[in-house]
Amino acid sequence: MGSLGFWRLAQADPEWIAAVDPDGTRHAAGDLLARANRLVHGLRGLGLQDGDGICGLVPNGVEGLVLYLAALQAGWYYTPINWHLTGPEIGYIVADSEAKAFFVHERYAQEGARAAEDLDPRRRFAFGRVEGFHPYEDLVEGQPSDLPEGRTNGATMHYTSGTTGRPKGVRRRLAGLDPDDSAELMTFLLGMFGITPGRPAGGAPQAHLITSPNYHTAVTQFGGSALQMGHTIVYMDGWDAEECLRLIQEHGVTSTHMVPTHFKRLLGLPEEIKKSYDVSSMKWAIHAAAPCPVPIKQRMLEWWGDCVWEYYAATEGGGTVAGPQDWRAHPGTVGSAWPISELLIVDDDGEPVPAGTHGTIYMKMAGTEFEYKGDREKTEENRLKGFFTVGDVGYLTEDGFLFLSDRKADMIISGGANIYPAEIENEITLHPKVADVAVFGIPDEEWGEQIKAVVEPAEGAPPGPDLAAEILASLDGRLARMKWPRTIDFIETMPREPNGKLLKRKLRDPYWKDRGSAI
Repeated sequence: MGSLGFWRLAQADPEWIAAVDPDGTRHAAGDLLARANRLVHGLRGLGLQDGDGICGLVPNGVEGLVLYLAALQAGWYYTPINWHLTGPEIGYIVADSEAKAFFVHERYAQEGARAAEDLDPRRRFAFGRVEGFHPYEDLVEGQPSDLPEGRTNGATMHYTSGTTGRPKGVRRRLAGLDPDDSAELMTFLLGMFGITPGRPAGGAPQAHLITSPNYHTAVTQFGGSALQMGHTIVYMDGWDAEECLRLIQEHGVTSTHMVPTHFKRLLGLPEEIKKSYDVSSMKWAIHAAAPCPVPIKQRMLEWWGDCVWEYYAATEGGGTVAGPQDWRAHPGTVGSAWPISELLIVDDDGEPVPAGTHGTIYMKMAGTEFEYKGDREKTEENRLKGFFTVGDVGYLTEDGFLFLSDRKADMIISGGANIYPAEIENEITLHPKVADVAVFGIPDEEWGEQIKAVVEPAEGAPPGPDLAAEILASLDGRLARMKWPRTIDFIETMPREPNGKLLKRKLRDPYWKDRGSAI
């Protein structure tokens, strides 16, 4: 294969600045390579073998990057964990992934320590001070910095929540490739957008801005692929619209991955601030994760020019891409199928429907067989003749452009994050004063959707603000705050069919009645 891949590039040019931390600290590729190598040697000393897994509860920055680079050259699975989760939720992922080592940053010490209660203390490591964890330095001290023997490709294993509320690890078979060759194959993702390797002939090095938490699949894939192409990774630690513009200007950022909420915040800045930063270096502002209102996309194109790209995809693989010209010709589209991906729109009986007809969206991508770890039944349940679905609904035009018309009936997309009501309902229903509960998304101008709970109080429990506050307080420590309902309404009797099926649309529709689409 060619000359892409972090490990090749770092050996050829160890002084290349591969990453910039949120505090502005710059990290040379040679230093990151040495750190990743020492970590591989250290973990192999603990007995880790090909196919094993490690988990990281770490903020955006090089700590997580080193874990990623170590796993991807040692044949391991790396699972970055959502730091908004509570101890039991984190502990479930650590246990389910069968992690042989768990790394926690001191920023998340409290929930990280709760998550590790059942994990062998010899396999807990901390960046900073975390009670009951060994310092990371103890693991790598004295380890050689040279490339380990028997290098083979690893992979990330992200957890994606299902409608049952328990997250599932999306696990792909490891191919046994040279890590750099595997990394070079990964870069096809960026190639679909026309992104080129790091340093154009005679030009400045390219940089990729990470604007969202590194535990999201897309953030890892886009940032990781950009690094494998020789781009500098610039990390943000939390979103701030003006800071985003400042970093684009300072580092000559050429690509980034955003969600529509970011666009809304950027457009909301005062005109004098927007005009005071030079964003002309940006060539690929790629967005996904939630539908982008047509007027917001149009305003971004007017401001940043034809660098705004969109795609639709899932952790499981496959998807569409819409370049600026495609989108201008088909406003609102999420694009046409990737070169190695296929789309299928079917009715409720699984039969294909004609162009322009709404149906469930199925996708498949060549060479990306996956399974939900430990759940073959769920894996098969979402498949149809080699295609899979995440339950979204849409239609294709005659010329192959996909439009989303609705999505998984219950999933809430708030600020680009997928939130699954079943998990929230399962916690609220445990409250002794709750007879029944329904959770769904309602319109929110800033976040796209906010979480609404409708509760049928138990007999003798008076509805009102006091009960709402009591229900929310009961979620503390059991459910991440990002999943808490913003508001709770009360209802005398929940609308259910005789078979017990909840008619959630009856509850949700009044909140969406003035909207063009319930998305």
